[in-house]
Amino acid sequence: MVRISSNELLQLLEKDGRASFVDLAKHLGTSEAAVRKRVKQLEEEGIIAKYSIELDPKKAGGYVLAHVGVDAAPEAYIRIRDLAKDWPEVRDAWSATGDHMLVLSCRFASSDELTAFVKRVEQTPGVTRTCPTILLERIK
Repeated sequence: MVRISSNELLQLLEKDGRASFVDLAKHLGTSEAAVRKRVKQLEEEGIIAKYSIELDPKKAGGYVLAHVGVDAAPEAYIRIRDLAKDWPEVRDAWSATGDHMLVLSCRFASSDELTAFVKRVEQTPGVTRTCPTILLERIK
């Protein structure tokens, strides 16, 4: 039996989360049962946390994608990080090093909604700076 590389399997699933176990097995040179078992193990270990879809904004009726960098006073960081988890516009939230303490990946119906969101975040006690970046086109 061929040993399944977790990295190779995960790369295939990242490219196509809907790939069948049969197709994955063919690509990996192993059995469908072995792939099914390995995927289940990766799910149980929390390595595969969820499956999702990626929308094309142009085809989905148009919307604005943005990353919003957020900085906070040190004593407010944990509270603001926890608040960001509940903001409905935020699809992903990352603590980060570099230019910003938090980076929020957001989706808005319009630039007006983005502006309103940024103003609301700026008014949150402890937020010291916001830096929105509108994403224009996915190239990879």
